Amino acid sequence: MITMDDVIRDGHPTLRKVAKEVAVPLSDEDITLGKNMLQFLKNSQDPELAEKYKLRGGVGLAAPQLDISKRIIALEIPNTESDDAEPILSTIMYNPKVLSHSVQQACLEEGEGCLSVDRPIPGYVIRQARITVSYTDINGETQKIRLKNYTAIVVQHEIDHLNGVMFYDHINEEKPFYASDDVLVLG
Repeated sequence: MITMDDVIRDGHPTLRKVAKEVAVPLSDEDITLGKNMLQFLKNSQDPELAEKYKLRGGVGLAAPQLDISKRIIALEIPNTESDDAEPILSTIMYNPKVLSHSVQQACLEEGEGCLSVDRPIPGYVIRQARITVSYTDINGETQKIRLKNYTAIVVQHEIDHLNGVMFYDHINEEKPFYASDDVLVLG
């Protein structure tokens, strides 16, 4: 079981490397890793398990955050409409690629956080509001998915990890809370 002890922290060199593509068909090792990453996110969102194992809540995790330089991300984005609603997105993406994106940009009003960063870093992280992503799923099938707003932001955050980019790299150092009028600020 993955715990916070397995998550490397800001400053570790693996977080700044471009991760390697995963071979398809997927190896048993890569399938198991993906499943374990997704289970970590589910556990981190369960109040009892999170407290028991001292897990910080997360909606996305990239293999490089576990010191594994492979292009694998897991996503567990809850539906906040009701407690028993299915997640908005619950999946493992192998070799995800952004195929296209909107001109419209967006950011989260409260900024972004990261399981590999133990301190709050205030500021707008401006990303694309809508993206189309292709990836290989756990069954080795190629998938294409369109995402928007919060879900698109989370996926871009995780794909950044595969490219050695941290969320705070996107924050304007001089004006951390500056966004032009055409940027969608999501509350």
